[in-house]
Order: sequence, then structure tokens, then C-alpha cells
Amino acid sequence: MTSVARRYGGASAPFERPATADDPSLGAPVVLMVSGGADSCALLLLAATSPLDLEDGRGPQPIARERLHVLHINHGLRGLDAAEDAEFVRDLAARQGIPATVVDADVPALTQETPGESFESVARQVRYEAANQLANELSAQWGTPRSAARILTAHTANDRCETFFMNAIRGSGVAGLSSIPRRRNRIVRPLLDRTHQDLCDYLRMHGVVWREDATNSDTRYLRNYVRHELIPVAEKKNPRLAQTVSGACDILSDEDAYLTSIAARVLREVTRRSDPGALSLDANRLAAMEVAVARRVVRAALLQVAPEARLEGRHIERVLGLVAQGSGSMTAPLGVDVSVQYGLLRLASRTSAEALVGAWLEAPGTLELPGGKILSASLVPVARGDDPVALAQTYAAERGPVSVMLDAEAAGVPPEGGRLWVAGPEAGEVLCPLGMHGQSKRLSDLLAAAHIPARERGQVPVVHAGPVGPILWVAGVRADERCRVTSATKTLLVLNFHQREQAVL
Repeated sequence: MTSVARRYGGASAPFERPATADDPSLGAPVVLMVSGGADSCALLLLAATSPLDLEDGRGPQPIARERLHVLHINHGLRGLDAAEDAEFVRDLAARQGIPATVVDADVPALTQETPGESFESVARQVRYEAANQLANELSAQWGTPRSAARILTAHTANDRCETFFMNAIRGSGVAGLSSIPRRRNRIVRPLLDRTHQDLCDYLRMHGVVWREDATNSDTRYLRNYVRHELIPVAEKKNPRLAQTVSGACDILSDEDAYLTSIAARVLREVTRRSDPGALSLDANRLAAMEVAVARRVVRAALLQVAPEARLEGRHIERVLGLVAQGSGSMTAPLGVDVSVQYGLLRLASRTSAEALVGAWLEAPGTLELPGGKILSASLVPVARGDDPVALAQTYAAERGPVSVMLDAEAAGVPPEGGRLWVAGPEAGEVLCPLGMHGQSKRLSDLLAAAHIPARERGQVPVVHAGPVGPILWVAGVRADERCRVTSATKTLLVLNFHQREQAVL
């Protein structure tokens, strides 16, 4: 978030650290992304000769020439023209005394390998990956923190206006309508207050020519369609459309950042369970909260489960519809399974539900399960004078359902050790749940009564005496009555079900 003092050029807020001569960020690399077009050529010249705001709290400042490094990406699309663009950028950088790196990428081939992604999207990803890699390499060579590096792009008020309309056409929330931010992590856009025409006039005044990309006129690409077909019509009503929309984007961006910080806190509060690739949220609390916050909570949760997902407003609205109904399911982008059941909103990526393959658990010993889970077994002899029933009851009260004490002999494990079979639930299995005084119950009914969503039941570890032996414990749910601890128990079988990093006492 941006303070008033920083946005409008007032005194720095008291908590901001002033710039000092030994500040490592003063010597960190500044990567300039230069295509050869007018805007990026102006960025190169301005960075070499004029103060620019690197969004580091200092405001517009001259950049030391030795910090600058030009990056040009050849997208592999325009043959000889693209090669000439690269040579042009190298020559322009050399005339300013700035080193340049050219990266060749076959974006058309990469686009074919990523179905559903547009050429523009893949090209953007290639550019930023190359820029981040170069910034990291330079930071390592110069011994400066990676976070202090900056990647500058030549986005203008026109680009911001175009992106606003593109996102509105696709369907977007406030984050998308905020368009291009002034800064995102290390990426900074110092020219957002200038128009394309401003920069062209600046280059002409300094006698600098630039390259024109013929593909910029191809209206099959959405940006070009917006630029050449839509915006000229809107500009008939407002000739200062780019500046007007850019100003609105600043307002939306500031408010979006503030509400996002609130949503992050609320997300932590409503999270009931967090597993690799999956989240469970309190659906009742979501249904009761203000819709503006709920939208952001759902968006943040989906991106936590699938960070690469390209979300649109309609996806968020469908999830909130399920929350309001109190039940139902859907599939979100990148194959995220969404369901509301038993008062929980469950978001799970397809990769989160790894198959639970049957395996032996040594007793004593441990068994690693999918999702970073661990099942462990240990044997504890009952000391003379101890009450094994009281020990088991106290243990259950302290540890809850993720741990259990059983009679080792009743479970088929001799005092010197043995092994148990662990597998997922199978159709038709029955057990005698502890506390039901010998009455049998179908395993599927027990899991449903425990409010475990149907799609997750296959991942619940079931401990058996052997591959075809009786059930001893449904991990995290219930033990079988027939292996409960009695006053005659001589050896305790202790079973624990926990995350890999979680210590078990």
C-alpha cells in the first residue's frame, strides 16, 4: 500500500528508513526491458539521463549508469525484422554506455505446448522470466540483495488504458480493472503518467529513432483491437481518455491493495484446514460476511491452491453461489475442485489427491503417506502397577483422534514387534467402532458421519491387521472396539497420524 506522503510527494512517513550511503539497494541492478519501440527507447534514454521513480521510497532520483542493464527478447516471430530489432537495441544501448543482453525464445512453439494460453500471455511470461533471471544473476555477481533489484518496463498511460478495457471485456474484478500497477514486487513502471505521444515527442526532440513492430497493427490480438478499434471511438468523447482512465486505475489500485490486506487477514481467520494443494474454509462465516470481502477471500484462497490460475469474476461468483446455497460443487480454472459440504468450502487442486497405495507399517516404525503425512507405530510395555485403561483414556483426551492406544496382542502384534497393513477404504468394509459396544458399522457410513467429503475419503488411511485382516483404526476417525485396551493389556500399540514436520511426543 502507498502512503499519502509517498504518492503526493510529501515528507516521508516516520517509519520509512532514509536512504544512506551504505544502503545496498543504491548499487543493485536495474534491468531495462527494451523492445526497440518508441516507449522502450524513451525508457532507456530517460533512465540514462533523467531522474526516475524506482518505487523504493526515495521518489524520482538519477540512476547510476553502472546499475543499468538492457534486456531485449526476440520472440521468434518476425524473422529478419526481429533480428534487426535486436541489433538496433544493442546499438542504442552501446551509444548510452549500457550493456545489453538479447534472449532468443520460440514463443510460437511454446504457445502450442501450452493449450489454452494466448500468444500474448506466453510472450509476457517469457519476458518476465528472462528479466527475473537476469536480475538474479546480476544481483549474485554484484553481491546485492535480490529484493533490491529493479526491472523497469516502458508501460504508459495508453497501455494502462488498453489493459483496463481488455480486462473489462474479459470480465474482471477490481484487481483486473486496476490495470497495470506502478509496482509489483521488483517490476516497476515509471512511465505510467506519460502517454505514448509524449514519449514519441521526447525522442524526436533528442533525435532518436525507433523501430515499428508490424504485428502491432494486427487486430486479431485483443490489445491491438482495443487500441485501434475501441479506444479511438471513446476518445471522440474524451480526448484525454488515457490520462482519465489511468487516474481511475490509481484509485482502484490503492483501494484494491487496502481491501486485499483485509482479505488476507480474514482468510487466515476462516481457514479450518490447510493441506498441500488444498484448503478448507468455514463456509458459514463466508456466507455471513460482506460480499466485497468474501469475493477477495475466495480469490486469495483459489490462488493459494493454484497460483497460476487465471481467474475471472464469473469464477468467484460461482463459488460464492455454492457458499450461499450451502452445498454443491464445481471446477475452477486449472482443474481446482470446489465443493461445499458439512459447512466447509473445500478447494483442492487435482494434484493434491495422490493415490493412497496399500503398504506395510512396521511396528515399531513409520510410513510416509501422500500429502506430507506420516503414520507411526510404537510398542509400550505396561509397567507393573500401571492401569492400562486409564493410560489409554488419558492419552485419548490429550491427543484427540489423530492418536490412539490399542491392545497390541488383540491387534495381532507380538511384544517383540510386527507389522500392520495400511490402505485406503474399500467398498463394503465394516468395523465395530469403539464406544458402540460391539455393534458393526459400514466404513463408508462412519466416514460420512465424520463429515469427510466424498472425494477425500479415498485418502483416509485405514490400518488393518493384514491385507485381508480386520480394521484396527481408521486414522483420525475411530478405532475398532475389538482391539481396545483392557485391564489385561500387557503391551500398548501406539499409533499416530501427523504431518511430516510435526513432532510427535
